[in-house]
Amino acid sequence: MAEDLNDDDFDSNSPSSTNSSTASEMASLQHPPLQKLVPPLNFCPVEDQLYRSGQPTPINFPFIADLRLTAVIWLELEEPSEAFVTFTRSNGIRIYHLGIESGADVENDEVDADAGMRSSGRHARSTNPWDQLPESSIVRALDIIANKDNYPLLVCGGMGRHRTGTVIGCLRRVQKWNLASVSEEYRRFAGSRKRVLIELHIEAFDTSSVLIDPDVAPPFLLY
Repeated sequence: MAEDLNDDDFDSNSPSSTNSSTASEMASLQHPPLQKLVPPLNFCPVEDQLYRSGQPTPINFPFIADLRLTAVIWLELEEPSEAFVTFTRSNGIRIYHLGIESGADVENDEVDADAGMRSSGRHARSTNPWDQLPESSIVRALDIIANKDNYPLLVCGGMGRHRTGTVIGCLRRVQKWNLASVSEEYRRFAGSRKRVLIELHIEAFDTSSVLIDPDVAPPFLLY
């Protein structure tokens, strides 16, 4: 008569068990994901459904599509790449182009229906990409961030270091972060290219210029 077998009679570390596990793992490796999800340069979540990054390129588009963005704040002087504009248009994402703003010019608020882009506020004559973001641009960006109707939202530009870091740094000031933490976050993304003038710009930002409406503000601005 055959003896009854129980679980103790099976050795999970036996060669047959190990070979079966290895074969299963190899089989899974033969079926990689259909689509690679590659985040943009310097991508990072800032708060719930609020993100920062450098300019997305076509290899990043599947990743960005997965975020299901409502809007993008673009902070560079030049327009975003044609590929990125086409991608946002096909996915119903608004682009707010704020990098061209300056405090010295006339008011303007226009929508390019074909490109799905918005340019708001005071438009700049400056064409120097090294110029810091003026306070009018920062306030406009924070007004957009302070409205949950724009979420999920991506703040981006160029390499995602200085102009993006300026807006996020000023957001942290609005959130009442201490200056040491604000500077640490900026330097983490700027690396060896950090600019003291940008840190001073963030430190001098007038947080009272940003009005938080509790009826439309995201939860992280209500604490």
